[in-house]
Amino acid sequence: MHYVVLSLVLLLAVALSGMVCRLLPLRLPLPLVQIAIGALLGGPLGVEIPLDPQIFFLLFIPPLLFLDGWRIPKGAFVRDLRPILILAVGLVIFTVIGVGYFVHWLLPAMPAAVAFAVAAILAPTDPVAVAAVRGDAPMPPRLKHVLEGEALLNDASGLACFRFAVLAVVTGSFSLSQTALGFVWLAAAGVVIGTGVGFACGYLLRWVGRVGSEDSGVQVLVSLLVPFAAYLAAEPLGASGILAAASAGIATQYVNLHGPELSETRMQRAAVWKTVQDVLNGIIFVLLGEQLVRVFRADLVAARHSIVASDWTLLLYILAIAAVLLALRFVWVSATMHLSHVRRDVKDLRTRLLLMTTASVAGVRGAVTMAGVLSLPLLLPGGAPFPARHLAIVIAMGVILVSLLLASIALPRLVRSLPPMPHLADIGDERSARVAAAQAAVQRLEELLGELEQRLDSEREENEIALDAAGFVLQLYYRRLAGDGSVDDERIWVLARAERDYQLAALAAEREKLFHLRFERQIDDELHRKLLLEVDLLEASLCTRD
Repeated sequence: MHYVVLSLVLLLAVALSGMVCRLLPLRLPLPLVQIAIGALLGGPLGVEIPLDPQIFFLLFIPPLLFLDGWRIPKGAFVRDLRPILILAVGLVIFTVIGVGYFVHWLLPAMPAAVAFAVAAILAPTDPVAVAAVRGDAPMPPRLKHVLEGEALLNDASGLACFRFAVLAVVTGSFSLSQTALGFVWLAAAGVVIGTGVGFACGYLLRWVGRVGSEDSGVQVLVSLLVPFAAYLAAEPLGASGILAAASAGIATQYVNLHGPELSETRMQRAAVWKTVQDVLNGIIFVLLGEQLVRVFRADLVAARHSIVASDWTLLLYILAIAAVLLALRFVWVSATMHLSHVRRDVKDLRTRLLLMTTASVAGVRGAVTMAGVLSLPLLLPGGAPFPARHLAIVIAMGVILVSLLLASIALPRLVRSLPPMPHLADIGDERSARVAAAQAAVQRLEELLGELEQRLDSEREENEIALDAAGFVLQLYYRRLAGDGSVDDERIWVLARAERDYQLAALAAEREKLFHLRFERQIDDELHRKLLLEVDLLEASLCTRD
């Protein structure tokens, strides 16, 4: 019962954070509000939430990375795979080496292997935190895709380095060749297993749908289970469960392209996953706030004693490590942009500097860093305490908080300062895709009209109504395709947007009237729900997300 109550408390905290964020006179990023509520729970309210890192990784990380893999634009991901890998793997290794040596130099009391473990767990970035602190500031699409791809893959590379560093502390030995082979197996096996699970589950559902009938509830439920299946299949084999979950998301999206689903399934799944994503992200930041209170209560004293320093000195150490992380990221991003075609495409030096600074500040640390550092073992095999464990936890938590605060202040301003960036190597464009889809619709409607005209004599009244309806829809598509030079193309699209606005206003009036009729008891609940659903579906088809 204790865990059930804690779960309800966390869900309530997430719900309250959304309301508080909207009621505050000063607009604050949602993660900071959630961290503050978590600190309030762990501090004045005295709520203690036991956090098992293994359970945390299983419950929170796979579904979020699966969803990221599912949603990331695959054309942009493949196109930008080289810079993504340079950041996700190259930058992680560069960070581990640079920050590891710096931490060991700054804190000689911390063994070198532990310093490198701290550097490794600080290397992965958190895309959720980046999106939340950025708010509604429009980030250039290509930069956004590269950062999303980096965050999708660098969790695995950072955790792999962390695992090998902790193993070196525990065993007292380190083999570069074994580490390299282990890293290759970790990544390759994770990708293969995740892809296999994603394709197997996806095609099995498509086959069941073809043989019997498609059940939207089952489809949504299986999509929720796939990331856990991929993670649990990979971890016992020593593969990366994180990469397996991300790969399963990518594979599932490709399966959906080859086996179209019911629109009802897509709408229900999108709504369920949106809720799951918001809830999991919110719980992560609430937990972070609660764990920060516990860390600064339990670990701060031990951390101070281990390096014989005051709180202010420890704060300076955290700020110094966060500054070195930012500087190393800026250097690596600058070198990557200098060697890539971005330097050729973006001629203006100020714009390039803004891009490099934005990409550097966007390296926010979050959930993986928190769970990873808390997974440090308490004891070595001989029974001795794990060296500098408290200090490592305090440093990691402090850097998470500093990176979040810095990004909250600087990232929205940096993003808004960026000039409009070109869409490099876009695959297709919205206009041509809309035209192609409309032409297919026109062709099908003309075929149906021909069939109706042939049957006009047999069932005249019924077919005349069908002819009028099909002709009306066909005229709508003709108007959509009218921008062929004979009519002002810009006027056509302005007219289409205005048409949509008036349709939305009319639907809002319909909805208001339906509620009034139900309130006045002129219709019952069942009819009210049916008619309201029709209005909602029409409105959803008109309201596309940017």
